[in-house]
Amino acid sequence: MRVLSFAGGRKKVRRVVLTAALAAGFTCVRSLQAQEAPSAPAPQQPTSTAPNARGETFGGIDYTKGSSLLHNPIAQYKAKHVPEPNLSNSPRVDQLMRDGRIMLSMSDAIALALENNLDLAIARYNLPIADTDILRAKAGQGLRGVATGLVQGTPGGGQGGIGTASQGAGAGGTTSAAGGAATGASGIVLSTAGAGPAVEQFDPTLTGTLSEEHAITPESNQVFTGVPNLLSNTGVGNFSYNQGFATGTALTVGFQNNRQTTNSIFTTLNPTINSSFRATLTQHLLQGFGIGLNTRFIRIARNDREIADVAFRDQVIQTVSQIADIYWDLVNAYENVKAKERALALAQKTLSDNQKQVQIGTLAPIEVVRAQSTVAANQENLIVAQTNLQLQQLLMKNALSRSLKDPILSAAPVIPTDTVAIPAEEPVVPVQDLINDALSHRPDLSESRIDLTNREINRKAAANGLLPSLDAFAFYGASGLGGVQNPLTPTSGGFFSTPAGSIPTRGFGDTFSDLFNSSAPDKGVGLQLNIPIKNRSAQADQMRSELELRQAEMRLQQLQNQVAIQVRQAQFTVQQNRAQVEASEKAYELAQQSLEAEQKKYALGASTNFNVLQTESDLATADSNRVQARTNYEKSRVELDRVTGYTLVRNGIVLDDAFNGRMTKQPVVPYVSPRTDTTPTAQQQATH
Repeated sequence: MRVLSFAGGRKKVRRVVLTAALAAGFTCVRSLQAQEAPSAPAPQQPTSTAPNARGETFGGIDYTKGSSLLHNPIAQYKAKHVPEPNLSNSPRVDQLMRDGRIMLSMSDAIALALENNLDLAIARYNLPIADTDILRAKAGQGLRGVATGLVQGTPGGGQGGIGTASQGAGAGGTTSAAGGAATGASGIVLSTAGAGPAVEQFDPTLTGTLSEEHAITPESNQVFTGVPNLLSNTGVGNFSYNQGFATGTALTVGFQNNRQTTNSIFTTLNPTINSSFRATLTQHLLQGFGIGLNTRFIRIARNDREIADVAFRDQVIQTVSQIADIYWDLVNAYENVKAKERALALAQKTLSDNQKQVQIGTLAPIEVVRAQSTVAANQENLIVAQTNLQLQQLLMKNALSRSLKDPILSAAPVIPTDTVAIPAEEPVVPVQDLINDALSHRPDLSESRIDLTNREINRKAAANGLLPSLDAFAFYGASGLGGVQNPLTPTSGGFFSTPAGSIPTRGFGDTFSDLFNSSAPDKGVGLQLNIPIKNRSAQADQMRSELELRQAEMRLQQLQNQVAIQVRQAQFTVQQNRAQVEASEKAYELAQQSLEAEQKKYALGASTNFNVLQTESDLATADSNRVQARTNYEKSRVELDRVTGYTLVRNGIVLDDAFNGRMTKQPVVPYVSPRTDTTPTAQQQATH
């Protein structure tokens, strides 16, 4: 490759490039500012890259910003590394361990979930992922979309008991979100999201071509070359700069250089040096005009980031509600074991009494067999209750940890230190107030409203795409020629003759100077018009965007109606379960008194052993029903808080703690009371 000598004109090159860039920058300074600032103030975003106790900093990168061109020009071409996930459990797990058992309160369960639950850990990645779309939009690129559905990979909880985990088919293992958001494979996707004129590419590009060519071409006609085989060596050094601006303006600066040597005797200059440049400024006047239109991806990306924030808040609400349900299922299983133990102990006492009476001849042997059958049935019920307790303990440990590889954690039973607290009087809140709270605080409604804003932006873009394309352009350029007079060219006597010394020798520096001395200028202005006949594709996109917007508005109304029904249903369920608690308490008291009465009657000979065993069974059933009723009541209150969007407020959860995965404030859970007896019985210990 022959090296072209640019040293002589280096300062001039720098001067012309700076001149062209400043001229374009002066006309587009406002559009550059608009690229970095949205038309409306950006919503306050949680710090997704803040370090936490688990060390999840996502690489400590601000994903809304690219690498600095001034501080490290090479960094923008290097891959950013995100650390591998931290799969260790938070220290809180070890702090709750007592004598090989996890002594777990409701507030500790929620705190552990916010630190360790994998659903939240997975959903947390959606925040920096959404930030990357903002960075793409700043470059003028289309959006990838973000996942806003719920991650549902934790089994357990729910109104139906254990439940099953379901990852969902959306990005990041999420379900589809309500309100039209996340209705595609990539999350927030609209079928007309890219409708309308293409956005200018805001990131400038610099391209260059350096080449050297050697060619031998047989000549069929030597009249114009004077040689049978034309030999040529061509060196090319071309450069161009391209950048778009938010006003719908595009700047292109091209700089071309060519140096050629040949064996043709009729080439006047050998070598020949050609240089030229052209700076072109193009402005869209109809289609593609305006800052609002060309920054729509930035505004949509920031709205998507806000939706991701709201979706994560929804994830926190759902996860906290699920953890509360799992905890109450654990309490139910724990107390149900105690109820089954009481029933078994009572049946064993009856069996012992019957055996003694049979021995002294006051009771038929069949009654011992009847009592043994009752004991066996109660033992079976206890084993079922104990295994269910073990399962609930496993579900709880899975929900509150990232890994169960630690053998101590895996083997440790979970003892709930809180139990149900039924308020003396049920708080009475007008249902309309609850509905209004839900309409203001429900995350899915907030997502839907922000999604409508995005759809309105897309609707305007699609409408602009109906317009014809009319562009105004202006350009300025010049060309220069240099070289050395060809010594092979005849000096006299022919048509191609050139007197020796008649052409002065000009190097690249002289040629480059000609670009700026107006010796060979190239300038002009013009308009370019493109009118699509029928314009059916743009019409279809515009009408579709309108239909999608109206459909989304109807969907929002439907969601609001559903929320009102959900709130009423949740409130009715609380009232029904409160009544069930009171009824079960009365039924338990009746069963206790009935057993006492039946035992007294039996001692006086006024009843039978069968009746005593039957009342014992009734008492065991009433005891289990009472435990289940109290659990149902607590879970219905959890559901009421969830459907009204008050879960975080009710439990004293700081949302930033959930974003960062680091608890700075212990949650405070209402309607719980410390358990007075957390020591397992000998039978419970035998099961572990």
